[in-house]
Amino acid sequence: MNLTAKIAIVTDSTACIPNYFLEELNIHTVAYYIHRNNEVLRDLVSIQYQEFLNWLSTAKSIPQTASPGPGDYLSMYENLAEGGAQEILSLHMTSKGSGAYQAALAAADMLREKLPQLRIEVVDTLNVALCQGWMAIEAAREALAGTSMESILEKTKRMISQARIIQTADTLRYLYMGGRIGKAAHLAGSMLNLKPLISMQDGEIVALGVARGLNKAYEKMVNLIQAALQPDQKIKIAYLHAGATEQIQLLKSKVESRLECVESFTAELCPALMVHTGPGTTGLCYFPVN
Repeated sequence: MNLTAKIAIVTDSTACIPNYFLEELNIHTVAYYIHRNNEVLRDLVSIQYQEFLNWLSTAKSIPQTASPGPGDYLSMYENLAEGGAQEILSLHMTSKGSGAYQAALAAADMLREKLPQLRIEVVDTLNVALCQGWMAIEAAREALAGTSMESILEKTKRMISQARIIQTADTLRYLYMGGRIGKAAHLAGSMLNLKPLISMQDGEIVALGVARGLNKAYEKMVNLIQAALQPDQKIKIAYLHAGATEQIQLLKSKVESRLECVESFTAELCPALMVHTGPGTTGLCYFPVN
C-alpha cells in the first residue's frame, strides 16, 4: 500500500472499479466466487471480463455466484495490517443482496481480538457496482489526502443515500434463466424489443418500468436523473456495460449533452454481476456533488 495513506480502503470485485483506479488510489478488492458447472472461479482473478463475456453469450444456463467468506476478508485485513495500515475502511455490496457485509463484519471481529489497536470500519453501502465503487474511489482519495476516518465515514454515509444506479438489459433472456422473470414476459419482451429499467432503493432492486428500444431507454435514464437533481446540480458519473461499447457511447452522449458532469469514466461490468443481466447490459452510476 502507499505509505502516505494510514487508512487502507477495501471493497469487493463487484464494485467494478477499473484497474487504473485500483492502482492509482491503492484500493484493495476481494473477489467474489462464480460456480460454473464443476468449476469454482474467482471474479476478475481466475476469470477475466472478456473470457467470461464470450462464454456467457453461448451459455445454456447461468452460473451461481457467492460472496467471499470471513476468511477471505480476514486474509486481506491481516495483509494490510502487516503492510502498515493503521485503519481499514471496508465497503461492501448491499447486505440485502449479498452476504459480503456480514462476512466482513465477522472477519473484523476476529482480527480485533488479535490486533485490538487496529481500527476496522465495515460499511454496508446498500448499493452495488460503481455506486459502491464511487464510494471506494472517493474514500481512497480522501485517505491519500490525509483525511480522518471520521470525515471519510461521514462522506461515505452521505453517498449511500445519494448514489444511484440505473441500467437496462439488452435481452430479458438472462433475467429469465436466473428466475427473475417469467417465460411469457421474457418472450413478449423480446418480441416487442422492450428494455427493462432497473435501479436500487434502500439496498434492494427496484423496477423503473420499460422502454421500447435502447434509444427510448436512454432518454428515460436521462429524464430520471434530471428529475432527481436540484437545478444546476452537478454530478459525477460512471458508465457501465457488458460488451456494449457502441451503446454506452450513445448513452454517454445523451447524458452529457443535458447534464453537467464534473467527472465521468466508463467501466466494464464484472463477471459476478454480468451473470444476472447478460451481455449487452448498459447503465450508469452517479451521485450529485453540490
